[in-house]
Amino acid sequence: MTTLLSERSRIFEQADPYAVSEYVNQHVGNHCIHLPPKGRSQASINHRTFSTLDLCRLSYGARVQVMSPALESIYHLQILLSGHCRSISRGEERIYGPGEILLINPDDPVDLTYSADCEKFIVKLPVRLLENACLDQHWLLPRQGIRFDSERRDLAGLDGFVQLMTLICHEAESGAGPEVQVLYERIVASKLLGLLASNVRRVSPDAEETGGFEAVRQFIEAHLRDEIGIEQLREVARVSERSLYLLFERHVGLSPRDYVRQRKLERVNAVLQLPGARSVTEVALDHGFLHLGRFSETYRKRFGELPSQTWRRRHEGAALNG
Repeated sequence: MTTLLSERSRIFEQADPYAVSEYVNQHVGNHCIHLPPKGRSQASINHRTFSTLDLCRLSYGARVQVMSPALESIYHLQILLSGHCRSISRGEERIYGPGEILLINPDDPVDLTYSADCEKFIVKLPVRLLENACLDQHWLLPRQGIRFDSERRDLAGLDGFVQLMTLICHEAESGAGPEVQVLYERIVASKLLGLLASNVRRVSPDAEETGGFEAVRQFIEAHLRDEIGIEQLREVARVSERSLYLLFERHVGLSPRDYVRQRKLERVNAVLQLPGARSVTEVALDHGFLHLGRFSETYRKRFGELPSQTWRRRHEGAALNG
């Protein structure tokens, strides 16, 4: 099996599994572990953050059960490198071995049991990355969100995916710049949507409809700091209100208001990660979020963390690098 993340990315080696588990909770996804009562396990983890992806190579050194409620804002992709994993999801049990991929949807509870010799490579992908990739392809975004099928997946049938992840790990360890990282994460999202079965309808809208929606999309992007009303969007699209709702339903699976709110949240998230970004309150107010408590909760559901955490992580990183 190809090496994914070298020793340069080692965080813990032969360490207390509960310390490793706590690190995973902070960076990869909330969970709890159950280990055998006897014996002394030695866990190891390699980790890198790459744009909005988290890359992780992990072993617990003992038979371990990992449980978690639905992950909500992230997809969790695992490549089994050695050993075995038993997955129980929605009443179905599956056994995964080396060279197979396990992908956990955001609304799936987690109940995984790994063998003592199991090592896995994990990729954490935010929901919005997959949604944006779907929209970039002009595919129809499901209203209930993108869900990948629970079929067994062998890496031999996933053209070049491991090679892509190997390259990304190399770029992460070599200190690739933000522009390169964003490019690669988009390729990962597009690759997964193209390779794995999902509920995404790969239907290209009619040219006339695409033109109408594209004009509205560009208007929204240009006015994210403004109050955007239905009437404005209707005038830009040159359609009735009913047709406007149908246009949004067909293209993005959302109402016009929900789509505008989503794009505003995306812009706030991007601004908070810029060097010299002002306070969360100012950025939120600039984009029309007047009820800050409600805004913070909506932001957390979308990005898996509070806006203050996004801002703090960016500025703490800038201070360390400065």
